[in-house]
Amino acid sequence: MHTTKMAASLRKVCSSRFPGTPGGFSGFLFFRSHGLRWNQQISLCSHAKGSPCLQARVRPLPLLIATGSGYFGYNQYEQYKARELEKLGIAVPPRLASELQVTIYKSIPTRLLSRAWGRLNQVDLPTWLRKPIYNLYIWTFGVNMKEAAVEDLQHYRNLGEFFRRKLKPQARPVCDSHCVISPADGKILHFGRVKNCEVEQVKGVTYSLETFLGPFTWAENLAINRNEDDPSSFQDLLVTKEGNALFHCVVYLAPGDYHCFHSPADWRVAHRRHFPGSLMSVNPGVARWIKELFCHNERVVLSGEWTHGFFSLTAVGATNVGSIRIYFDKELHTNSPRYNKGSYNDLSYVSNNNREGVCMRKGEHLGEFNLGSTIVLLFEAPQDFTFSLTAGQKIRFGEPLGTM
Repeated sequence: MHTTKMAASLRKVCSSRFPGTPGGFSGFLFFRSHGLRWNQQISLCSHAKGSPCLQARVRPLPLLIATGSGYFGYNQYEQYKARELEKLGIAVPPRLASELQVTIYKSIPTRLLSRAWGRLNQVDLPTWLRKPIYNLYIWTFGVNMKEAAVEDLQHYRNLGEFFRRKLKPQARPVCDSHCVISPADGKILHFGRVKNCEVEQVKGVTYSLETFLGPFTWAENLAINRNEDDPSSFQDLLVTKEGNALFHCVVYLAPGDYHCFHSPADWRVAHRRHFPGSLMSVNPGVARWIKELFCHNERVVLSGEWTHGFFSLTAVGATNVGSIRIYFDKELHTNSPRYNKGSYNDLSYVSNNNREGVCMRKGEHLGEFNLGSTIVLLFEAPQDFTFSLTAGQKIRFGEPLGTM
């Protein structure tokens, strides 16, 4: 009884001393049989003259979640409005990310996460767990296992083997009547003729051809004769024959697609250039948002020549796709922990003992990704070359890209 009276008197004194605050202080009264303990907790007070002591607690995690959720909701609403306008036939200009947004995105340790994901993919799964995990992946990404060389899911010891599954021999017939075929299963993001040294990664969003391929220093590896006239642009350096033009095609490999890629034509690979870089997502939505996305990301550029002149194939890395493998190049190691930003590594396949480089036949196995990514083709052809494609269409390895 005596203790209760003391607590009541103390609250009354504190209320008169610090008006406007519940109980006088933001604190807790702890009562014990042998006395009274008072633990005062004040997070932030304003001691301005004549103003009461104010309590304010900053909780970073809820604030971050609330901010992120609000931004995500706003972004989804903007995308919904854009889709509705496109249905009405109204052209919607792309909303490009600011430099700050790109910097924040690139600050995410996607390279480290991709290496961790790669190691996780190599962990062998218990036999009883393989079917449930693979079936979940098949259901999520729409994988057609009837095309796989081995349909038995228990055959794949880990996720890496499942991602790199081979196809049945006749699952992808290679078109013989066209000179250029799709190198992989995927979705056509964009295609057409290169203009003003700019290449479109998706409609309305471009990147620099010179930034993407790097300095033109591989010419000594090519035996073709180039125009002697002084070129007016980087694009002119790549066009070797009068009357030709430069064309491009972008194929996006989704996570559920067949992950290997093949030679799109009969050509000679003379040079490899490896750009270490970021591993941002190359999803079409991100490609519409970040300008020069393919120039930011890690990529492997294979360049050479075919019957009509210059030809190149570039494998672009992405989040969880740090591993890009070229079957005939054992020295290539992608997503290395140490790399210099903006640097690149060159390797010539032409030597005194091998003047031809690496000769590839149309449809021949060339390399593979982990999970999925993007292939960019840049090639020289006569001006009457015509693509037989539509933007956004699904395409499979072996199907023709165009004709002359």
